[in-house]
Amino acid sequence: MMITQGLLTAAYIVASILFILSLGGLSNPETARRGNIYGMLGMLIAVLATILKPEVNGYEVLTVMMVIGAIIGTTVALRVQMTGMPQLVAMLHSFVGLAAVLIGFANYIPYYLDPAVASHAGTEKIIHDVEIYLGVLIGAVTFTGSVVAFGKLQGIIGSRPLLLPARHFMNLGLAIACIWLGVEFVHPDTFGNGLIPLGIMTVIALIFGIHMVMAIGGADMPVVVSMLNSYSGWAAAAIGFMLGNDLLIITGALVGSSGAILSYIMCRAMNRNFLSVIAGGFGTSAGTVSSGGDDEGKEVVSTTAEETAQLFQNAKSVIIAPGYGMAVAQAQHPVSEVTKKLRDKGITVRFGIHPVAGRLPGHMNVLLAEAKVPYDIVLEMDEINEDFPETDVVLVIGANDTVNPAAQDDPNSPIAGMPVLEVWKAKTVIVMKRSMASGYAGVGNPLFFKENTRMLFGDAKASVDAILANIK
Repeated sequence: MMITQGLLTAAYIVASILFILSLGGLSNPETARRGNIYGMLGMLIAVLATILKPEVNGYEVLTVMMVIGAIIGTTVALRVQMTGMPQLVAMLHSFVGLAAVLIGFANYIPYYLDPAVASHAGTEKIIHDVEIYLGVLIGAVTFTGSVVAFGKLQGIIGSRPLLLPARHFMNLGLAIACIWLGVEFVHPDTFGNGLIPLGIMTVIALIFGIHMVMAIGGADMPVVVSMLNSYSGWAAAAIGFMLGNDLLIITGALVGSSGAILSYIMCRAMNRNFLSVIAGGFGTSAGTVSSGGDDEGKEVVSTTAEETAQLFQNAKSVIIAPGYGMAVAQAQHPVSEVTKKLRDKGITVRFGIHPVAGRLPGHMNVLLAEAKVPYDIVLEMDEINEDFPETDVVLVIGANDTVNPAAQDDPNSPIAGMPVLEVWKAKTVIVMKRSMASGYAGVGNPLFFKENTRMLFGDAKASVDAILANIK
């Protein structure tokens, strides 16, 4: 069964509308499930319409590859934990980048081997060559950058940035080389053909992708993930231009622009600009356990699950500030149970979510939604920061950099100026951690030494279970 051009266009329009509705749905936790359904329906329509185009053949190979891909995708989706979601997203971005590189070479090599088969000439050929070149360039950077991001998030590669001497001049030199090779690719005077500059540029872009993400510190990883998401979208759009596929262009532009906007939001939440993230260097400090400044030499005050449960029961208002440690310990479900018990007692319980909590934008929101925490009590940092002075107890569970008062008090801190949850303004702060180790940014936290702070050491899930057991 083949599809007519009219039906193909109609299918692509419907798929595009569904993708737009999907993005709209994903902007709010309450509509995220519906947004996912819209996205899946749109992709199903797009895939079916594309493989039914008259010029598509080789259905035997295509079917086998689709079945293999479906099995791998389903297996990974069923097995991945929420703590592994940032790594999965980074790896999926790398697949898009690799696809752009392979499709770019597959588009160019037939024309290189036999110029007679070229379907473009004159200005059209120049435009098509630029599309191929940009697609391969963006795809190569996205591929290796995403692989390195996966390694950092997985812990295979250290989170601290790799700061090579004269790295900015190195990046500038690589960029100039890519521009010159692009000119040579379109007008192959020096090399005699375009395949050589295309191949050299691909190697340079692969190296640049590695160096770019290696130079970015661990605290910037949420920005890196959203940035790579944007890159993968522009790579997909470039593929669309190469193949003359309008839907790929639209979809890539949607992903690329939304990823860029998300990167801007993440940077603003960290008081960083995009260029400083790319330049790297955030998270270079060694991460001492001392607080520094006026708190130097002070000792922390420990507490127990029993005392914490008593504080909760005597409180009128409780705010919970979760971080990546909650995800690692998979403590979201007992946290949800504690929340339900306290609310049943008439105690006001809310959650304060920092925009870059976790290692993926929206990571904490997804975890809490998975644990059936009501959406209306999960508030963003800007919505809840003013309420901390009137809060009886704040529970910081697995967060560190996002609740660090050094961001406001220490102008020499690596995170100076970064907006944070002002938890220390509450009457009592309970910080739940495994040890006194610094956070992912490698920065010490004076919060631990505040007079109104109590440290509850141990595994987050075990500690929350103990609190739950002591709530009468």
